[in-house]
Amino acid sequence: MTIAIYGSRRQYGAFEYVAAFLEKLKQRGDKIVMHRKLYRHLFDEIPASLTGIETASECPKQRADLAVSLGGDGTFLRTALWLNDAETPIVGVNTGHLGYLTALTIDQLPMLPELIAGDKLRIERRIILEVLSPELPQEVGKFALNEVAVLKEESASMIQVAVSLGSMPLAEYRADGLIACTPTGSTAYSLSVGGPIVEPTLDVCVLSPIAAHTLSMRPLVVNSDAPITIVPSGRTKHIRIALDGRSIQLENGTPVVVGRAPFKILVMQLANHTFADTLRQKLHWGEA
Repeated sequence: MTIAIYGSRRQYGAFEYVAAFLEKLKQRGDKIVMHRKLYRHLFDEIPASLTGIETASECPKQRADLAVSLGGDGTFLRTALWLNDAETPIVGVNTGHLGYLTALTIDQLPMLPELIAGDKLRIERRIILEVLSPELPQEVGKFALNEVAVLKEESASMIQVAVSLGSMPLAEYRADGLIACTPTGSTAYSLSVGGPIVEPTLDVCVLSPIAAHTLSMRPLVVNSDAPITIVPSGRTKHIRIALDGRSIQLENGTPVVVGRAPFKILVMQLANHTFADTLRQKLHWGEA
């Protein structure tokens, strides 16, 4: 197998687990491709474990059979961007706090080769959003696993956001902004503004206004088949668009067209783990 590894450089207390994992992969004869920044960070701590490992800053030229993301949810999102549209299964290993997207804890990492060999993992296919227009700079990109948000500038008054689904006008929101999120992103920014939690493998999109001026403007779940056109307006010259936290300023009035990307993100989970388990363990549902 070819294993691609991406990770946060904040691997506190994780070095021994990473070293044990890499040694097992080498014993199996797996090819390992690691992001160059992570390689440089680990080289200061476990140089002997990195012998024979290839490095890549851009998307690996050879498609990997599996990708491992070492970090939290933010690292998982960056791993998906690193792989571009390769549709490589990604297993998240949590070295942070919440880790909603991650399947394993860092102390379970050395067990990953056995989990792979024993078919103890399953794949969830999740939609990802693409900004179809305007064209955005490379550092921002055009894909978002969690959400695309159209926002007012920090010190500005609220904006108006006219929304259409395909050719059908939907509504005009008066708010601080509007979030278009995937089911995966329903537990991120959208949840913080009152959006619903959505089962992550559904092919839908959630529209969640931020601090809506009218209480009747509630979050809405729509089919992801039709592109969503968002046209902001208001008193200010600029607005901001953010894709999974990567943001850029745009001129007010610029139409933002968001659609479902032509590929999906393949998220690895433990075979016996359910969506309900995630809600209980990560969001503490049912606790007194």
